[in-house]
Amino acid sequence: MAKAYTQNEFDMQMETVEKVDIHVKNYLEEVGREKWARLYTTVNRAWTMTSNIAESINSSLVDARELPIIEFLEEVRLLFGHWNCTNRQNGSYTSTTLGIKFNKMLSINKHKSVCMKVIPSTKYVHTVIVEGRRFIVCIEKKTCSCKEFQMEGIPCHMLGLSLRRKISNPTTIAQKYTNRTL
Repeated sequence: MAKAYTQNEFDMQMETVEKVDIHVKNYLEEVGREKWARLYTTVNRAWTMTSNIAESINSSLVDARELPIIEFLEEVRLLFGHWNCTNRQNGSYTSTTLGIKFNKMLSINKHKSVCMKVIPSTKYVHTVIVEGRRFIVCIEKKTCSCKEFQMEGIPCHMLGLSLRRKISNPTTIAQKYTNRTL
């Protein structure tokens, strides 16, 4: 449910949870869908489904909690410095403007786009057919009926249009349709 893009997908998962344990469903409803479900979020969470960063920090600083405050803060500084250095170093090995995770998503979607049938309705609206399922893509409004594009910012069925428009680089497509650098 947390990763559902459409209401139908969300509702089917919620029915499954309800059948298993109504208390879990009630708890999730009480917490508020906007706090845990991609479909109901009010902010772009940048593709990250996670519990709480504080939990990661706490688990890394278990032993340091016993230290006096100055030494504890020094341990925190060193931990964050190490994490930043590691992330910067990992980032320096990539040859794309996208992170590894997002480049992989684009690559998968680009591979799938080869099998998509694109039927233009207007200059901006197209029907994209994949494995018998139809999706409506509007380039002008930057929307796809699957909702993945609006929530993730990574072209999904819009990549089918890339074949038609002879754009081969998925990063170019992402930047073109989102008006931002990923």
